[in-house]
Amino acid sequence: MKIIAHQLGKRFEREWIFRNFSAEFSSGNTYAILGPNGSGKSTLMQVLWGQMIPSRGSVSYQINEKPIAISEVFQYVSIATPYMDLIDEFTLKEMVEFHFRHKSVRMALNATQIMEAMNLSSSKDKPIRDFSSGMRQRLKLGLLFNTKSSMYFLDEPTTNLDSQAKDWYWQQLTKLPHEALIIIASNQVEEYPSSAIKIDILRFK
Repeated sequence: MKIIAHQLGKRFEREWIFRNFSAEFSSGNTYAILGPNGSGKSTLMQVLWGQMIPSRGSVSYQINEKPIAISEVFQYVSIATPYMDLIDEFTLKEMVEFHFRHKSVRMALNATQIMEAMNLSSSKDKPIRDFSSGMRQRLKLGLLFNTKSSMYFLDEPTTNLDSQAKDWYWQQLTKLPHEALIIIASNQVEEYPSSAIKIDILRFK
């Protein structure tokens, strides 16, 4: 899997969030998009996974050197962000079952086993609206970690996590397939491996 970004720029009204961004992201690598809060990391991530249209430049995708259409990218992507919506009316069990009706499970686990892997099984019948911010973030990450994908996007993944949950995050991150393409947006060194290919978004202002 490969993402090719060519001279990307994104502007809101007259303000450029970033511009002249060119890079290639390839399977088997982990990338860390770095910068302080409000620097445009989340906006760049949304452009890269195809949710947001750039104001300038282009993003293209390849599998085995063959191009794939932007409309087909969703099936290859798994996303976890603090601003990602969950269905508050669902219980945890319903949320997990709903998610995996649309996405493939990475390992041969059922809903109960997935909830156990999230360390949330005791809350299986609890409505999502009653989850704490830390539980919501663990759920978002747990859905990503258990989804079979070619590309994984994690935006500030340890937001709202306590120290125990951060340890869990690292355990799960290291279990992602080595052949996957992983992109992490962060301003904290403890969120991405030291071996990650680092990209400072402030270079593209």
